[in-house]
Amino acid sequence: MLIGAPKELKNNEYRVGLTPDATAELQHHGHQVLIESGAGLGSGFSDDSYARAGARLVATAAEIFQQAELIVKVKEPLDVEIKQLRPGQVLFTYLHLAANLDLTRGLIASGAQCIAYETVRTPTGGLPLLAPMSEIAGRLAPQMGARFLEKENGGKGILLSGAPGAPPAQLLVLGAGNVGLQSTAIALGMGARVLVGDHNLEALRRVELRFGFRVQTLFATRQTISEALTTSDLVICAALTVGAKAPMLINRSMLQCMSAGSVIVDVAIDQGGCCETSRPTSHAQPVYIVDGVIHYCVTNMPGVVPRTSTIALNNATLPYIIALANKGWRTALSEDPSLACGLEIAGGKLLSAPVASAHGLPLGD
Repeated sequence: MLIGAPKELKNNEYRVGLTPDATAELQHHGHQVLIESGAGLGSGFSDDSYARAGARLVATAAEIFQQAELIVKVKEPLDVEIKQLRPGQVLFTYLHLAANLDLTRGLIASGAQCIAYETVRTPTGGLPLLAPMSEIAGRLAPQMGARFLEKENGGKGILLSGAPGAPPAQLLVLGAGNVGLQSTAIALGMGARVLVGDHNLEALRRVELRFGFRVQTLFATRQTISEALTTSDLVICAALTVGAKAPMLINRSMLQCMSAGSVIVDVAIDQGGCCETSRPTSHAQPVYIVDGVIHYCVTNMPGVVPRTSTIALNNATLPYIIALANKGWRTALSEDPSLACGLEIAGGKLLSAPVASAHGLPLGD
């Protein structure tokens, strides 16, 4: 199969869909790989490293979209890329369709088969292709929050760890899944006081089992969240509903509970965000302020550490890419129910019930 990885176009997105190691492995399986020249530079992979791995370097993304049967990316395609997709082509990348109606309509119109990393799901409910980026985003969230708590960045001027005689920051993590657990671990390591909220008691038990009494847990309701916001310096929104829009946990009126200079890091922004006042931002302009509260809503947080993120992502995606290339998408999906869960759009039809519900679109057969 002819597999292509174009350079990512999203603002400050330096990750790439295939590493040289992944390229060499695909070559070993008898496949040809096209890489857009310069696609890996942001992650520290030179064109020469791809050439040594057996890839064919091409000058433009257009050549990849024209020739490749399987296109492997990191982020959702932008308009210029959507227009180059064609019927029968397979797109394998993060999509987050429930938060983007225009993207959904564009991909339906393309006729391509669109498989989303974030909805590939194991029989036990695991999300193997979302997990590595969730881990990285979760570890980054306290770091980014700490940055914008600094006075020169508009924050309260609070150090997460505090100092002898000066209290540490109070951090609220909403969501006790993968992102929440990673954020909690890093925040504790940075010396913050951490409160983790979720409406799933089993998830809260797992938090307590892992971190013991170093962390407080909270059964999340509108009332308990509102009360927790009054003392929170930093809030990390980490709640997820697989394939659907993120749950709305903080509405505009609840912001009044927070003091000026507090920070919200909405890691769920790819799926629409957990805060009513959240809107997508970029690494170039990561924050804005609503009612005195700083909002950090970067949609590609792991892109700030592209080397680590690209390697971690490829470690997870490569077995699925090999299966798609070796067997073709129909056979690969029929033999692997986990991969089949990722098929969101095929042949001009929307196949994801959560996305159809989010946008009021008809669900295909």
